[in-house]
Amino acid sequence: MFFRNLTFFRFPTDLDFSELDTRLAEVPLKPVGPLDLSSRGFVSPFGPQGDTLSHRVENAIWLTVGGEDKLLPSSVVNDMLAKRLADLEQTEGRKPGGRARKRLKEDLVHELLPRAFVRPSRTDAMLDLGHGLCIVDTSSRKSAEAMVSEIRHALGSFPAIPPNAEVAPRSVLTGWIAGEPLPDGLALGEECEMKDASEQGAIVKCQHQDLQGAEIAKHLESGKQVTRLALTLDDHVSFVLGEDLVVRKLKFLDGAVGQLESNDHDDMRAELDARFALMAAELRRLFAVLEPALKLSRVDA
Repeated sequence: MFFRNLTFFRFPTDLDFSELDTRLAEVPLKPVGPLDLSSRGFVSPFGPQGDTLSHRVENAIWLTVGGEDKLLPSSVVNDMLAKRLADLEQTEGRKPGGRARKRLKEDLVHELLPRAFVRPSRTDAMLDLGHGLCIVDTSSRKSAEAMVSEIRHALGSFPAIPPNAEVAPRSVLTGWIAGEPLPDGLALGEECEMKDASEQGAIVKCQHQDLQGAEIAKHLESGKQVTRLALTLDDHVSFVLGEDLVVRKLKFLDGAVGQLESNDHDDMRAELDARFALMAAELRRLFAVLEPALKLSRVDA
Protein backbone atom coordinates (compact mmCIF):
# COMPACT_ATOMS: atom_id res chain seq x y z
CA MET A 1 0.00 0.00 0.00
CA PHE A 2 3.01 2.31 -0.17
CA PHE A 3 2.19 5.49 -2.10
CA ARG A 4 3.91 5.77 -5.48
CA ASN A 5 3.29 9.44 -6.26
CA LEU A 6 2.79 12.43 -4.00
CA THR A 7 0.74 15.54 -4.64
CA PHE A 8 0.86 17.91 -1.67
CA PHE A 9 -1.74 20.20 -0.15
CA ARG A 10 -1.55 22.34 3.00
CA PHE A 11 -4.39 22.92 5.45
CA PRO A 12 -4.63 24.71 8.82
CA THR A 13 -3.44 22.58 11.72
CA ASP A 14 -6.34 23.72 13.92
CA LEU A 15 -9.01 21.89 11.90
CA ASP A 16 -11.30 19.61 13.89
CA PHE A 17 -11.39 15.99 12.72
CA SER A 18 -13.21 14.59 15.74
CA GLU A 19 -16.34 13.78 13.70
CA LEU A 20 -14.48 12.48 10.67
CA ASP A 21 -15.78 8.91 10.80
CA THR A 22 -19.36 10.09 11.25
CA ARG A 23 -19.07 12.40 8.26
CA LEU A 24 -17.44 9.74 6.07
CA ALA A 25 -20.27 7.30 6.87
CA GLU A 26 -22.66 9.76 5.23
CA VAL A 27 -20.81 9.68 1.88
CA PRO A 28 -19.74 6.08 1.22
CA LEU A 29 -19.19 4.76 -2.28
CA LYS A 30 -22.48 3.62 -3.80
CA PRO A 31 -22.76 1.34 -6.83
CA VAL A 32 -22.94 3.34 -10.03
CA GLY A 33 -26.55 3.66 -11.15
CA PRO A 34 -27.90 2.14 -14.38
CA LEU A 35 -28.01 5.52 -16.13
CA ASP A 36 -24.99 7.10 -14.40
CA LEU A 37 -21.50 7.35 -15.85
CA SER A 38 -19.64 7.28 -12.56
CA SER A 39 -19.90 7.15 -8.78
CA ARG A 40 -17.51 8.32 -6.04
CA GLY A 41 -17.45 7.84 -2.28
CA PHE A 42 -15.30 6.75 0.62
CA VAL A 43 -14.31 3.13 1.13
CA SER A 44 -12.23 1.36 3.74
CA PRO A 45 -8.47 1.80 3.23
CA PHE A 46 -8.15 -1.90 4.07
CA GLY A 47 -10.24 -2.99 1.11
CA PRO A 48 -13.66 -4.70 0.81
CA GLN A 49 -13.18 -6.57 4.09
CA GLY A 50 -12.40 -3.39 6.06
CA ASP A 51 -14.91 -2.19 8.61
CA THR A 52 -13.84 1.48 8.93
CA LEU A 53 -13.68 4.33 6.43
CA SER A 54 -10.51 5.82 7.90
CA HIS A 55 -7.45 4.59 9.71
CA ARG A 56 -5.41 6.65 12.15
CA VAL A 57 -1.92 6.14 13.52
CA GLU A 58 -1.00 8.93 15.93
CA ASN A 59 -1.43 12.17 13.90
CA ALA A 60 -1.69 10.49 10.50
CA ILE A 61 -5.03 9.53 8.94
CA TRP A 62 -5.39 7.25 5.93
CA LEU A 63 -8.40 7.93 3.68
CA THR A 64 -9.51 6.19 0.49
CA VAL A 65 -12.00 7.33 -2.14
CA GLY A 66 -13.40 4.55 -4.28
CA GLY A 67 -14.83 4.99 -7.74
CA GLU A 68 -16.89 3.15 -10.29
CA ASP A 69 -16.81 4.31 -13.91
CA LYS A 70 -18.87 3.04 -16.83
CA LEU A 71 -16.76 2.08 -19.85
CA LEU A 72 -18.62 3.37 -22.88
CA PRO A 73 -16.10 4.00 -25.70
CA SER A 74 -17.02 6.90 -27.98
CA SER A 75 -16.13 4.75 -30.99
CA VAL A 76 -18.90 2.29 -30.05
CA VAL A 77 -21.45 5.08 -29.59
CA ASN A 78 -20.46 6.78 -32.86
CA ASP A 79 -20.63 3.53 -34.85
CA MET A 80 -24.11 2.73 -33.58
CA LEU A 81 -25.17 6.34 -34.10
CA ALA A 82 -24.04 6.23 -37.72
CA LYS A 83 -26.11 3.10 -38.31
CA ARG A 84 -29.20 4.64 -36.68
CA LEU A 85 -28.81 7.81 -38.75
CA ALA A 86 -28.43 5.79 -41.94
CA ASP A 87 -31.60 3.84 -41.14
CA LEU A 88 -33.53 7.06 -40.48
CA GLU A 89 -32.27 8.64 -43.68
CA GLN A 90 -33.38 5.60 -45.66
CA THR A 91 -36.76 5.50 -43.95
CA GLU A 92 -37.56 9.24 -44.11
CA GLY A 93 -35.67 10.08 -47.29
CA ARG A 94 -33.71 12.91 -45.69
CA LYS A 95 -30.82 13.42 -43.29
CA PRO A 96 -31.80 14.15 -39.66
CA GLY A 97 -31.04 17.68 -38.47
CA GLY A 98 -28.64 18.69 -35.73
CA ARG A 99 -31.20 18.56 -32.93
CA ALA A 100 -32.44 15.15 -34.02
CA ARG A 101 -28.88 13.82 -34.17
CA LYS A 102 -28.19 15.13 -30.67
CA ARG A 103 -31.39 13.64 -29.25
CA LEU A 104 -30.69 10.31 -30.96
CA LYS A 105 -27.18 10.19 -29.50
CA GLU A 106 -28.48 10.94 -26.00
CA ASP A 107 -31.07 8.17 -26.32
CA LEU A 108 -28.40 5.80 -27.54
CA VAL A 109 -26.13 6.56 -24.57
CA HIS A 110 -29.02 5.92 -22.14
CA GLU A 111 -29.73 2.67 -23.92
CA LEU A 112 -26.10 1.48 -23.69
CA LEU A 113 -25.25 2.64 -20.15
CA PRO A 114 -27.03 -0.18 -18.27
CA ARG A 115 -25.03 -2.73 -20.29
CA ALA A 116 -21.64 -0.99 -20.00
CA PHE A 117 -18.78 -2.56 -18.09
CA VAL A 118 -17.86 -0.95 -14.74
CA ARG A 119 -14.24 -0.16 -13.90
CA PRO A 120 -13.43 0.20 -10.19
CA SER A 121 -10.75 2.58 -8.92
CA ARG A 122 -9.35 3.95 -5.68
CA THR A 123 -7.36 6.99 -4.65
CA ASP A 124 -5.53 7.10 -1.32
CA ALA A 125 -4.56 10.10 0.76
CA MET A 126 -2.78 10.73 4.04
CA LEU A 127 -3.66 13.59 6.37
CA ASP A 128 -0.82 14.68 8.63
CA LEU A 129 -2.70 16.61 11.28
CA GLY A 130 0.38 17.86 13.10
CA HIS A 131 1.89 19.50 10.03
CA GLY A 132 -1.29 20.38 8.14
CA LEU A 133 -0.40 18.15 5.19
CA CYS A 134 -2.70 16.34 2.79
CA ILE A 135 -0.72 13.98 0.56
CA VAL A 136 -2.58 12.31 -2.30
CA ASP A 137 -1.21 9.21 -4.01
CA THR A 138 -1.35 10.50 -7.59
CA SER A 139 0.73 12.55 -10.00
CA SER A 140 -2.42 13.95 -11.62
CA ARG A 141 -3.40 17.38 -10.34
CA LYS A 142 -6.97 16.74 -11.49
CA SER A 143 -7.22 13.49 -9.52
CA ALA A 144 -5.62 15.11 -6.48
CA GLU A 145 -8.07 18.02 -6.58
CA ALA A 146 -10.93 15.53 -6.90
CA MET A 147 -9.73 13.73 -3.76
CA VAL A 148 -9.56 16.99 -1.83
CA SER A 149 -13.04 17.88 -3.08
CA GLU A 150 -14.41 14.59 -1.74
CA ILE A 151 -12.86 15.30 1.67
CA ARG A 152 -14.30 18.81 1.58
CA HIS A 153 -17.72 17.43 0.66
CA ALA A 154 -17.59 14.99 3.57
CA LEU A 155 -16.42 17.51 6.17
CA GLY A 156 -18.37 20.51 4.92
CA SER A 157 -15.17 22.57 4.93
CA PHE A 158 -11.60 21.61 4.13
CA PRO A 159 -9.47 24.65 3.18
CA ALA A 160 -6.61 22.73 1.59
CA ILE A 161 -4.50 24.38 -1.11
CA PRO A 162 -1.37 23.33 -3.03
CA PRO A 163 1.83 24.77 -1.56
CA ASN A 164 3.61 27.53 -3.45
CA ALA A 165 7.39 27.77 -3.73
CA GLU A 166 8.89 31.18 -2.98
CA VAL A 167 11.81 30.29 -5.26
CA ALA A 168 11.56 28.83 -8.76
CA PRO A 169 11.78 25.05 -8.30
CA ARG A 170 13.65 24.56 -11.58
CA SER A 171 16.37 26.97 -10.44
CA VAL A 172 16.80 24.97 -7.23
CA LEU A 173 16.90 21.63 -9.09
CA THR A 174 19.34 23.04 -11.64
CA GLY A 175 21.56 24.35 -8.87
CA TRP A 176 21.74 20.94 -7.22
CA ILE A 177 23.00 19.36 -10.44
CA ALA A 178 25.36 22.27 -11.04
CA GLY A 179 27.15 21.60 -7.77
CA GLU A 180 25.28 23.59 -5.15
CA PRO A 181 25.04 21.71 -1.82
CA LEU A 182 21.96 19.55 -1.36
CA PRO A 183 19.96 19.56 1.88
CA ASP A 184 21.19 17.12 4.51
CA GLY A 185 20.13 13.58 3.67
CA LEU A 186 19.43 14.19 -0.02
CA ALA A 187 21.58 12.71 -2.78
CA LEU A 188 21.35 12.83 -6.57
CA GLY A 189 19.90 9.87 -8.43
CA GLU A 190 20.47 8.95 -12.07
CA GLU A 191 17.52 10.55 -13.84
CA CYS A 192 16.54 14.06 -14.87
CA GLU A 193 14.62 16.08 -17.41
CA MET A 194 16.04 19.32 -18.76
CA LYS A 195 14.38 22.00 -20.86
CA ASP A 196 15.63 24.94 -22.82
CA ALA A 197 14.46 28.25 -21.38
CA SER A 198 12.62 29.24 -24.58
CA GLU A 199 8.99 28.25 -24.96
CA GLN A 200 9.65 25.92 -27.92
CA GLY A 201 13.05 24.84 -26.66
CA ALA A 202 14.56 21.37 -26.66
CA ILE A 203 13.75 18.79 -23.98
CA VAL A 204 16.38 16.31 -22.83
CA LYS A 205 15.50 13.25 -20.73
CA CYS A 206 18.32 11.32 -19.07
CA GLN A 207 18.14 7.96 -17.31
CA HIS A 208 20.88 5.85 -15.75
CA GLN A 209 23.15 8.85 -16.16
CA ASP A 210 25.84 10.46 -14.02
CA LEU A 211 24.11 13.77 -13.38
CA GLN A 212 27.35 15.52 -12.55
CA GLY A 213 29.19 14.28 -15.64
CA ALA A 214 30.51 16.24 -18.61
CA GLU A 215 27.48 15.55 -20.82
CA ILE A 216 25.06 17.06 -18.31
CA ALA A 217 27.42 20.01 -17.78
CA LYS A 218 27.25 20.83 -21.49
CA HIS A 219 23.47 20.98 -21.35
CA LEU A 220 23.69 23.35 -18.39
CA GLU A 221 26.20 25.54 -20.25
CA SER A 222 23.77 25.78 -23.17
CA GLY A 223 21.14 27.23 -20.83
CA LYS A 224 18.95 24.23 -20.15
CA GLN A 225 17.26 24.01 -16.75
CA VAL A 226 16.23 20.98 -14.75
CA THR A 227 12.47 20.37 -14.53
CA ARG A 228 12.57 16.87 -13.00
CA LEU A 229 15.29 15.36 -10.85
CA ALA A 230 15.82 11.94 -9.29
CA LEU A 231 16.86 12.03 -5.63
CA THR A 232 17.24 9.73 -2.64
CA LEU A 233 16.74 10.53 1.02
CA ASP A 234 19.01 8.77 3.51
CA ASP A 235 18.84 5.54 1.49
CA HIS A 236 15.25 5.23 2.72
CA VAL A 237 13.29 6.51 -0.29
CA SER A 238 14.06 7.31 -3.91
CA PHE A 239 11.88 9.60 -6.02
CA VAL A 240 11.70 12.07 -8.89
CA LEU A 241 10.87 15.64 -7.91
CA GLY A 242 9.28 17.88 -10.54
CA GLU A 243 9.15 21.63 -10.83
CA ASP A 244 5.39 21.25 -10.32
CA LEU A 245 6.24 20.10 -6.75
CA VAL A 246 4.85 16.63 -7.48
CA VAL A 247 6.87 13.62 -6.34
CA ARG A 248 6.83 10.73 -8.83
CA LYS A 249 8.26 7.20 -8.87
CA LEU A 250 8.41 7.07 -5.08
CA LYS A 251 10.09 3.87 -3.92
CA PHE A 252 10.84 2.71 -0.39
CA LEU A 253 14.38 1.32 -0.14
CA ASP A 254 15.97 -1.28 2.09
CA GLY A 255 16.87 1.33 4.68
CA ALA A 256 13.16 1.86 5.34
CA VAL A 257 11.62 -1.50 4.44
CA GLY A 258 14.17 -3.32 6.59
CA GLN A 259 12.36 -1.95 9.64
CA LEU A 260 9.27 -3.94 8.62
CA GLU A 261 11.18 -7.15 8.07
CA SER A 262 12.49 -7.00 11.61
CA ASN A 263 8.95 -7.13 13.01
CA ASP A 264 6.58 -10.11 13.06
CA HIS A 265 2.96 -9.52 12.05
CA ASP A 266 0.35 -12.18 12.59
CA ASP A 267 -2.18 -10.95 10.03
CA MET A 268 -2.57 -8.77 6.97
CA ARG A 269 -4.30 -5.99 8.92
CA ALA A 270 -1.32 -5.68 11.25
CA GLU A 271 1.03 -5.70 8.26
CA LEU A 272 -0.86 -2.86 6.55
CA ASP A 273 -0.98 -0.95 9.82
CA ALA A 274 2.79 -1.21 10.20
CA ARG A 275 3.37 -0.19 6.59
CA PHE A 276 1.16 2.88 6.95
CA ALA A 277 2.95 3.95 10.14
CA LEU A 278 6.32 3.57 8.41
CA MET A 279 5.17 5.43 5.31
CA ALA A 280 3.71 8.29 7.34
CA ALA A 281 7.02 8.76 9.15
CA GLU A 282 9.04 8.71 5.91
CA LEU A 283 6.73 11.17 4.13
CA ARG A 284 6.95 13.56 7.05
CA ARG A 285 10.75 13.44 6.85
CA LEU A 286 10.70 13.93 3.11
CA PHE A 287 8.45 16.99 3.26
CA ALA A 288 10.48 18.38 6.15
CA VAL A 289 13.53 18.35 3.87
CA LEU A 290 11.77 19.78 0.81
CA GLU A 291 9.88 22.53 2.65
CA PRO A 292 12.85 24.77 3.56
CA ALA A 293 14.82 23.89 0.42
CA LEU A 294 12.00 25.11 -1.85
CA LYS A 295 10.64 27.67 0.63
CA LEU A 296 7.16 26.19 0.51
CA SER A 297 4.25 28.27 1.74
CA ARG A 298 2.15 27.49 4.81
CA VAL A 299 -1.50 28.28 5.34
CA ASP A 300 -1.04 28.96 9.06
CA ALA A 301 1.50 31.71 8.53
